[in-house]
Amino acid sequence: MASYKIALLDGDGIGPEIMREAIKILELIATRNDIEFELDHGAFGANAYFEHGHPFPDATKQLCDEADAILKGPIGLSHEESKKIPVDMQPERGALLPLRARYNTFANFRPVFLPKGLAHFSPLKPEIIGDGIDFIIIRELVGGLYFGKKETGINEHGKRYVSESLEYDEDQIARIAKVAFDTAQKRKRVLHNIHKSNVLKSSVLWNEVIGEVSQDYPEVEVKHILVDAAATYLCLNPGQFDVMVMENMFGDILSDQAGGILGSLGLMPSACVGPDKAYYEPAHGSAPDIAGQNIANPYAMIGSVAMMLEMSFNLEAEAKNVWHAMQSVFTQGYSTPDLSSPGVAVNMISTDSFGDLVAAELAKL
Repeated sequence: MASYKIALLDGDGIGPEIMREAIKILELIATRNDIEFELDHGAFGANAYFEHGHPFPDATKQLCDEADAILKGPIGLSHEESKKIPVDMQPERGALLPLRARYNTFANFRPVFLPKGLAHFSPLKPEIIGDGIDFIIIRELVGGLYFGKKETGINEHGKRYVSESLEYDEDQIARIAKVAFDTAQKRKRVLHNIHKSNVLKSSVLWNEVIGEVSQDYPEVEVKHILVDAAATYLCLNPGQFDVMVMENMFGDILSDQAGGILGSLGLMPSACVGPDKAYYEPAHGSAPDIAGQNIANPYAMIGSVAMMLEMSFNLEAEAKNVWHAMQSVFTQGYSTPDLSSPGVAVNMISTDSFGDLVAAELAKL
């Protein structure tokens, strides 16, 4: 019997609620495939700071070090609650960025998928959605502005100032480029390179390296597009995209916009992959305003489980089954209040009921 250790980082807000639904699916997968998943919870995020004095405690680091994969819930609190935490200990700076750095998870995969039958979730017009939305954003995750040198202080004129550096070297760019080209080669063989080379010298180097790596992938067509134009086309013609690759900050912004064209970040799972370990997480936030109400949709968390099954455990068939089960629940007319507006013709159900229905559909496959 195969056995895998999974570190479960429940996170903040709705994190524990949607994690419970992910566990339902993992337990069913284990039973169906004669696999043992050793599931261990670790404190991570704002609640970890209040309970343990650090958003990424040493015990959680050890748990993650020993795990075969990490499943992470959303982190963060409301703006007012976050102000109770020192700036450098706030979850994103004190936990999330260190998690990425610790395991060098340089490649972030965010699938943007909405079949035609679920077009009612999207704010876009049906004629723009066409036969559906299906592309993937590949974002470099451990370089750029977020990881560059940072400095604050008082300048020679007595003014407060801040300085943050956007740094990349050619090796960092080449490795994410190879991931993107490999992905494009398995799909439609079209890669959109997102940049800002008309202003940023970092993008000039980025484009040079993309061009160099492309020589090893003659079957893949590369299309270069400025990041601001890409933001526009995501709304006007998302069907033109299949695989998009970009640096860290561009990826952060455009992947959130991509969630917007789906209708919610609640429909976006993600994988963050390094050389030796990966963590998987919903792309959305912790939604503290609805925490504890059992109305958050667990789609992105369960979708992250599906990505983990495929990318960390080579259970590709079961990953496809999980996607199919979730889509089936939606197509039967069920949804949760957080994804649907009042008056929409759907059967509103709770977080745990959605998880139960996904499990039931999965059990049939």
